[in-house]
Amino acid sequence: MTSVTLRNVCKAYGDNLISKNVDLEIKDGEFVVFVGPSGCGKSTLLRCIAGLEDITSGDLFIGDKRMNDVPPAQRGIGMVFQSYALYPHLNLYDNMSFGLKLAKANKDEIKRRVSKVADILQLTPLLDRKPKALSGGQRQRVAIGRTLVSQPAIFLLDEPLSNLDAALRVQMRIEIAKLHKQLGCTMIYVTHDQIEAMTMAEKIVVLDGGYVSQVGKPLELYHYPQNRFVASFIGSPKMNFMSITAIEAEKDQVKVKMDNGTSFWIPVDGTTVTPNTRMSLGIRPEHLIHCEHSDICIEGIVQVVEKLGYETQAYISLNDIDAEFVSRHSDTLDINAGDSFRVGIPPHRCHLFHDDGKACRRLYQEVGS
Repeated sequence: MTSVTLRNVCKAYGDNLISKNVDLEIKDGEFVVFVGPSGCGKSTLLRCIAGLEDITSGDLFIGDKRMNDVPPAQRGIGMVFQSYALYPHLNLYDNMSFGLKLAKANKDEIKRRVSKVADILQLTPLLDRKPKALSGGQRQRVAIGRTLVSQPAIFLLDEPLSNLDAALRVQMRIEIAKLHKQLGCTMIYVTHDQIEAMTMAEKIVVLDGGYVSQVGKPLELYHYPQNRFVASFIGSPKMNFMSITAIEAEKDQVKVKMDNGTSFWIPVDGTTVTPNTRMSLGIRPEHLIHCEHSDICIEGIVQVVEKLGYETQAYISLNDIDAEFVSRHSDTLDINAGDSFRVGIPPHRCHLFHDDGKACRRLYQEVGS
């Protein structure tokens, strides 16, 4: 069993509490991504799992065994760091086999393992080269391969792609996802990039200030965020928000009024909503629609236009509403800064949040969720 269980785990440096009451279940063979902004405690939590940091309180289990006091080398874990940390004077074969040689593994066994991993990572033709003769993506594959030859039961990756350019990051995302599918081992991956999290993970753990803010499948977090932090962090461009008034509440819908006087019902759980209170309405840029397809329209002045070819993103300062929205449209739109622009709001795509950031549960069933 290579499941990982954290029970009420806390990590503090002196009086500074970094990881706070973390309860988490990671199943055998699962690909889990820890995501969150810088300083949220995701790398610290990963290092606690690896044994590189002591847990201040709580319990860590790998399988059925409590690991709090077990040395890192005995946890069955392999770790890839942000830095490649390759030996510049050694060729790829020696870099990948270095740990096995220190462990005094049999020479034939070392050759077998390195050859197998090199084949998986498409490094076989490069084994005689030194790191300086490799691209950034190739070096990262060597760093991954060096960990794989030790045959870890759990594979930890701490922001391994952050030093690569955009094109290489996309390529390596695909390769790591394929590697997980091929090996079937438990992988825990840390990143601040929510695009990496959405495209790679089977399950995402969103961290905020040391707390676990939400755990779920990528589309679950995208369509049904439990709080405003997750709603704003997952998705690019991030979700639009405006302050509204909840004027009526029923079990399965809430009637809201925007500051321009327009009111409409949205399908969310209204059991926790008190009428005539201020709340936040959220809608994603890609869910805004053309006004001719909606009875609820907002208008504003275009501040910036980003024409990307395959899509257009318009940044709009709204009229009569104290908010700025991003509207995302496929293909190219003939609009420019300074133009007046109208978009429609589909009520079933709206999110509603209390003052404390907690979401009212959406009741609309999204396709594929």
